[in-house]
Amino acid sequence: MISGMDSLAEIMTPGLWLLAVVSAILVGMAKNGVPGLGILVVPTLAMIFPARLSVGALLPLLIVGDIMAILRFRQHAEWSILKTLLPWTFAGIAAGAGVLVVISAGAIKPLLGGLVLALVVLELLRKRGVLVSLPHRKGASPVLGILTGLATTVGNAAGPLMNMYLLSRNFIRHRFIGTAAWFFFIVNTSKVPVFASLGMMNRDTLMFDLVMAPFVVVGALIGRRILDIISDRIFTWLVLLLSALAALRLLAG
Repeated sequence: MISGMDSLAEIMTPGLWLLAVVSAILVGMAKNGVPGLGILVVPTLAMIFPARLSVGALLPLLIVGDIMAILRFRQHAEWSILKTLLPWTFAGIAAGAGVLVVISAGAIKPLLGGLVLALVVLELLRKRGVLVSLPHRKGASPVLGILTGLATTVGNAAGPLMNMYLLSRNFIRHRFIGTAAWFFFIVNTSKVPVFASLGMMNRDTLMFDLVMAPFVVVGALIGRRILDIISDRIFTWLVLLLSALAALRLLAG
């Protein structure tokens, strides 16, 4: 793991480079066809960088994935949802920045995991005809927006929350990916100055991102291919499964 006295070249072994490449490919796939895969990247990067730097190192890779998704799915975005969510999400980002000054991201991740798992259960109930109107109630968007901003700031962990929200709105495949792409591009780019000011990004993380960015593009192309061949039903259940796994990962800390 890189510390203040180490450089990227000194610490990276062939095994770590392989894990990094796989992680970058997963980021591209998650952003362009298989939502939820990105949560697998977090523990991998934590093997290379300390906790805060691993979050900062992931951010530019996420932005590359967002750009790839926008280039392909931009016309499918539902802007009415984005206009409702984004102001509340920015409030959540501000709250998350304050949280990071006071406590570690690890202290709040189990709470986020429990929340995501609860949302998975609620979505399953909704599919069985229970709580059908819950995601459309007046307070749902502000609460989701604030929690998403908080989760994305403390650990780039907002994906499962947003995924469950979009599923609850009956967004599937192209509409799902297009809306999420614009949402996270706007959110992630707004986090750059926050992360930089908190020392969560440095020369080593940026060099790492520069090397890994092409593999995000490769993953994006793979994700698009997967999205083209799976059915709406498989897509929905895949998102539910990966969101549940992400929740368990967050609960583990």
